[in-house]
Amino acid sequence: MIVLVYFWKINLRSLPIAILHMAFDRFFLKRNKKITFFKSLGTGRGETFTPSDADFTRWGLIVVLPNSEIELFDSSPLISLWRRLAVSEYRGILQPISTHGAWAKRSPFNENLISGWDGPVAAITRARIKWWMNPKFWSAVPPVTTSLKSATGLNSAIGIGEAPIGLQGTFSRWDSMSALRAFAYGQGPHSKAITMTEELDWYVEELFARFAIISEHGEIKR
Repeated sequence: MIVLVYFWKINLRSLPIAILHMAFDRFFLKRNKKITFFKSLGTGRGETFTPSDADFTRWGLIVVLPNSEIELFDSSPLISLWRRLAVSEYRGILQPISTHGAWAKRSPFNENLISGWDGPVAAITRARIKWWMNPKFWSAVPPVTTSLKSATGLNSAIGIGEAPIGLQGTFSRWDSMSALRAFAYGQGPHSKAITMTEELDWYVEELFARFAIISEHGEIKR
């Protein structure tokens, strides 16, 4: 299995069509029996993870499917429609390196894990936050995002989510696994946030996954 990640940048005048895509794309995706997992995503600046953080000009899609289906899906009507709507596109073909946790009670990235990768990597974090913990979570986010945006080896990072509140995550691209590890496990706000997560137990569900970037086109501006 392989992971396809798309992010499309649109003009605001195309926003109503993008919202319709978010509502109806799942019907097309559910009909494709080769797809084992998918999520349509809104995005944000990844600074506060509050509704005010939302970026209505960028929308995303994550799909897990067999390697042999990449070209067929990439030329499908759904992707073609998004491309006609978009002013730019990022597409990454990813293979999981490691994964921990669950997304919608599933572990979608735990097949065909690879090791020994020395190229660029991507990281996806995703959490379902207990609603009464949102204020504490939001107060903890700014120091972490500030340190993330200035991290050595980070190429780009954006917020991702299935809803404006309570379902939050990030997609980040790194030059190397060593750069990602240095941020994840080094001293600083991120380490403090991990400790707070253990102490406050503010997630109902969480997932952390790292991926080898097998190929990509386009870019995600920081």
